[in-house]
Amino acid sequence: GWVHSAPKLAEARRQLEEYFSGTRLVFDLSLKPVGTAFQQSVWGALTTIPYAATTSYGQISQQILRPKASRAVGAANGRNPIPIIIPCHRVIGSNGTLTGFGGGLAAKQWLLEHEVKCQGFVLS
Repeated sequence: GWVHSAPKLAEARRQLEEYFSGTRLVFDLSLKPVGTAFQQSVWGALTTIPYAATTSYGQISQQILRPKASRAVGAANGRNPIPIIIPCHRVIGSNGTLTGFGGGLAAKQWLLEHEVKCQGFVLS
């Protein structure tokens, strides 16, 4: 479960609006989604993927010291309860192809293109 907090939701909304307007690279929210220890480790690794960059499921499995767990990483990625904030859209197949995303591959492609387009215009 989630504990709903009006101030936290308002802050998440503000930061998402900044992300979509191209003025936010990194989210600064104290959200703690509920998941298994493995899911938590995957979601933590996802937050280290830089804006406008991509990585593979295999690279994430290496990062969390579970080198044979690429499929499990994909499953944890798919159970990410706060996509975009935990940037699961930045994970692609080892051959560079776009793979599963809860919002659909067209949305994943749009998010990646949005980040590439905006990265040079973000004010810090």
